Amino acid sequence: METRKIVVVVEEVEVARTAMVWALHNVLRYGDLVTLLHVFPAAVKSRNRKKLRLLRLKGFQLALSFKEICIHSFPNTKIEIVVTEGDEEGGRITDFTRQIGASTLVVGLHDQSFLYRLAMAHKNIANNFNCKVLAIKQPTSPLTTSRPTLSDSSTSMDFSQIDISTLSVPEVPQPKIPYQVCPDPSAIIWRSRRRRRKQ
Repeated sequence: METRKIVVVVEEVEVARTAMVWALHNVLRYGDLVTLLHVFPAAVKSRNRKKLRLLRLKGFQLALSFKEICIHSFPNTKIEIVVTEGDEEGGRITDFTRQIGASTLVVGLHDQSFLYRLAMAHKNIANNFNCKVLAIKQPTSPLTTSRPTLSDSSTSMDFSQIDISTLSVPEVPQPKIPYQVCPDPSAIIWRSRRRRRKQ
């Protein structure tokens, strides 16, 4: 089985953690590689090294908190952390997913999400992604067990907005066991006696 690369965008919002936990339980399979990607904003005016170091350290600590959640839920998961500088429009995120050949990008969808800014900056954002994008919304009520609802965005890219407040596992019917009808054993005995008499 081919190893899939799943990129989870690490942000300091609760929905980002919710999205990662949902992806661990619903997308991840054995052997997949999870990349926790945190992009801190580029300091345009100030190139203060101390400030950049502090932003990188803060991003790494945030990614480590996400890694702890992964290890707690799935101890054998292969995890890597990438903390990098980038723009707020998501250009660095899209470049990174293309660069590593990611199969899925998992994003916590909130009001300040880079997906909205990316859509405003580019006419066709489908060209920016070469993978499936799962934008997870924070549930408004506690998680229950029913079917997931998916709705496609107005763009042509492979994008799903998932409302995880109504998730469940569909019921699988029990397989039917084939059986064979045996002839009456007394009929078999009667036929064999008849053949012996004829001989």
